[in-house]
Amino acid sequence: MARKDIFGSVMGPAASVANVKDVSAYAVRGASRSIMQSFEELSKSSVVDLDPALVDTSFVSDRIDDDDQAFQELLAAIRERGQDSPVLVRPHPEVSGRFQTVFGHRRVRVARQLDRPVRAVVKKMDDEDHVIAQGQENAARANLSFIERTLFADRILKRGHSPDTVKSALALDDTTFSKMRSVTSNIPERVILAIGAAKSIGRDRWWQLAKLMEPPGAGVRAAEYVAGADFAQPGSDARFARLFDFMSVPAKRPHASAKSTETAWTPDDRSVRAKITDTGKVFTLALKSKEASPFGAFIAGKLDELFEAFRESEMAKKTGD
Repeated sequence: MARKDIFGSVMGPAASVANVKDVSAYAVRGASRSIMQSFEELSKSSVVDLDPALVDTSFVSDRIDDDDQAFQELLAAIRERGQDSPVLVRPHPEVSGRFQTVFGHRRVRVARQLDRPVRAVVKKMDDEDHVIAQGQENAARANLSFIERTLFADRILKRGHSPDTVKSALALDDTTFSKMRSVTSNIPERVILAIGAAKSIGRDRWWQLAKLMEPPGAGVRAAEYVAGADFAQPGSDARFARLFDFMSVPAKRPHASAKSTETAWTPDDRSVRAKITDTGKVFTLALKSKEASPFGAFIAGKLDELFEAFRESEMAKKTGD
């Protein structure tokens, strides 16, 4: 599927890296400008050809890569008519000579797979500008699911950025941001990744699942379930539904074990000691001392006789004799 060209005027010949201009007009700090205005300003920047082997991913991921069909469609489109719109990268903050993707990760992957240069705009920016620009570009496309945006928000927060930065980057209202926080607080990331992007599952369904996972131990129970064979389903929407149904059924509580009673018996001469334990289902007679073995053998030899006497006694109780 071809990507809509949001840069307009960048379709001209690519410039060399040496001629890249510092796009200072592309100011995203605080999300003070609209997304489209930022893109229009970015479209005036010089576009360069970069070796995709020199381009690393963003320091914070915004996508769960489980949609191979969409990637293959993008790859086919770029192979046929080239890269419609450039990616945005910044000079790598830690490694000289390398770049870090701000947005356009799949186009970088396609270029790498096709062994072609990737068309890019290079912009110096700090981490906060990076995540806001990345988030704003996400908001301009409709193919990121709620849970992908939620994980992106959580990862930004874990990198030490403020809630205001997250809300600016993703254009979130307070209600949506609160529900996102509930989802990532109650559902372990490994469970979310096991489900996948779940493209058709929206905010409220994820929030309902998060509520189901609030009780103590629910997260561990869910993690064990998604690791099992019963969970494996083709399609992340189906996996979400499977987990939701599983968590909707309360966990079985272990049966409370019946209280056991213990008594002791010994003859007057104390030649043997017996410890008797009765749990209601298990009756144990343990013998100790020198006489324990022969006395135990004697009882064992009399079991048939003793059991018949027991049966007769029970029958007599029932008939009232």
